[in-house]
Amino acid sequence: MTDTNEANSQSEKDKKIENWLPITSSRNAKWWFSAFHNVTAMVGAGVLSLPYAMSELGWGPGVVILILSWIITLYTLWQMVEMHEMVPGKRFDRYHELGQHAFGEKLGLWIVVPQQLVVEVGVNIVYMVTGGKSMKKAHETIFPNIPHMKTSYWIVFFACIHFVLAHLPNFHSIRGVSFLAAIMSLSYSTIAWVASLDKGVQDDVDYSYRSSTQAGTALNFFAGLGEVAFAYAGHNVVLEIQATIPSTPEKPSKGPMWKGVMVAYIVVALCYFPVALIGYYIFGNKVDDNILITLEQPAWLIAAANIFVVVHVIGSYQIYAMPVFDMIETVLVKKLDFKPCFRLRFITRTLYVALTMIIAISIPFFGGLLGFFGGFAFAPTTYFLPCIMWLAIYKPKRFSLSWFANWICIILGLMLMVLAPIGALRTIILNAKSYKFFS
Repeated sequence: MTDTNEANSQSEKDKKIENWLPITSSRNAKWWFSAFHNVTAMVGAGVLSLPYAMSELGWGPGVVILILSWIITLYTLWQMVEMHEMVPGKRFDRYHELGQHAFGEKLGLWIVVPQQLVVEVGVNIVYMVTGGKSMKKAHETIFPNIPHMKTSYWIVFFACIHFVLAHLPNFHSIRGVSFLAAIMSLSYSTIAWVASLDKGVQDDVDYSYRSSTQAGTALNFFAGLGEVAFAYAGHNVVLEIQATIPSTPEKPSKGPMWKGVMVAYIVVALCYFPVALIGYYIFGNKVDDNILITLEQPAWLIAAANIFVVVHVIGSYQIYAMPVFDMIETVLVKKLDFKPCFRLRFITRTLYVALTMIIAISIPFFGGLLGFFGGFAFAPTTYFLPCIMWLAIYKPKRFSLSWFANWICIILGLMLMVLAPIGALRTIILNAKSYKFFS
């Protein structure tokens, strides 16, 4: 009888903790919540670098890689949505929980958690840089005669917003921010390609590779692969987003989630392809690693686009930070027996925002960071880890269509993971030569 009481008490305690943690505390989301959460997670800093990635990849390979990435990542995202409730009566609310089911309790954690953390913390660092630089660009465009401030100051201003928003408890509480961010992503992407078209093809446009050496061209190509991979990052939070949707045996969450994903991917196509292809067509290899920096006129429109970017990356930062908060708070409450309370949440989240801010101020190499994180961590979690899990769990018949599709994704993803960081690291090293610390 005592054992039963202890078990019930422990079960009640676990239930209270789950109701407090950010990912599982609310399950009232509608399908359209998943649509704009996915748009906010996917369409971000990466879309602004796609013309630059095209200049590193070239017309033929660039177009093929863009289309292939869209198809492959949609396929792997479908797999994750399907695997969320593959076990009757159980939901894999977190990426690492699915990994543990596929690879075992300990191995699953070691495979998934480090990669997921690199992605989510990496995105937050890059978005600190993006937010700060976009705020600076908007200010300089609107007030060209006022003395310009250092980028590091603008990153601090951007971080101050997150010192407040980071204390929203869960995904449901940031739905308004996420919805606004999704609208902004479509808005500034449209401005980017429409303003490029209005500018017209430049007189000195050049579509040749920007490097004069074969080695430089190859390394730039690898970096371009990473920048494309960075643009498809939503998989790292997809299970956590799906966890917010209610589910019953009759109406599993995968139905509304898949509907939201399809809407999100249509928006992704409407944003990515015009920006990438038109931006490169207009500016060629002289395009900057953020196309809004290349676009100078009309001033009011470029200022508006940069403000839209700031609003969008505010929402994106929160989407990617929420699973990190969940991991930190889970360890503190479940493993270290801290009391789940506002004070604990306030301290940990404030420290996390401060950490990403300091790293962003230290290494604001936008293009290099995109390529490095894109290849090193995004490729596994987005392009091929879902495929490995699918093969491990479902074990499709050898040489069947599913078997071939998954192995093709795995091989391409592995190549991306190995090659992209090499090129991006070179970009960071080249930028570091002329960089002044805390500039």
